[in-house]
Amino acid sequence: MYLNKAMVYGNLTRDPEMKALPSGMQVCSFSLATNRVYNDRDGKRQEAADYHNIVVFGKQAENCAKYLTKGSSTYVEGRMQTRSWEKDGVKQYRTEVIADRVQFGPKGSGAPSGAATAGGASSDSGSDKGSASVLPDYPEEEINPEDIPF
Repeated sequence: MYLNKAMVYGNLTRDPEMKALPSGMQVCSFSLATNRVYNDRDGKRQEAADYHNIVVFGKQAENCAKYLTKGSSTYVEGRMQTRSWEKDGVKQYRTEVIADRVQFGPKGSGAPSGAATAGGASSDSGSDKGSASVLPDYPEEEINPEDIPF
């Protein structure tokens, strides 16, 4: 059995770009940035960013183009795919995540607590509209992984 599964949660680095295939199907592409914090050999804290190219098709593509903007938090599930083409006699490559599922992250202050999926569904049942956000209060100080007891 083989497995090709990608799960990425990050922020959009640019506004989504919407196009249509000759068949009429909508295609939306955008880039997500993920951050990683680690300690180097000298024990100094380092931060690195990775950038992921995301491609979404169909109705999800339309919703992504409509609701996502640069800086939006987004969770994407899909598969990795590398495509190649020739440009000026030089072979070019691009590795992308072909999204099966896109879930929009929380918006700024005053947003509802339920995050909508690109399929149009919402995790908010509508019974508690207008209630305060249920996001936890996270500590503002840095958490040292060595302090975690497990």
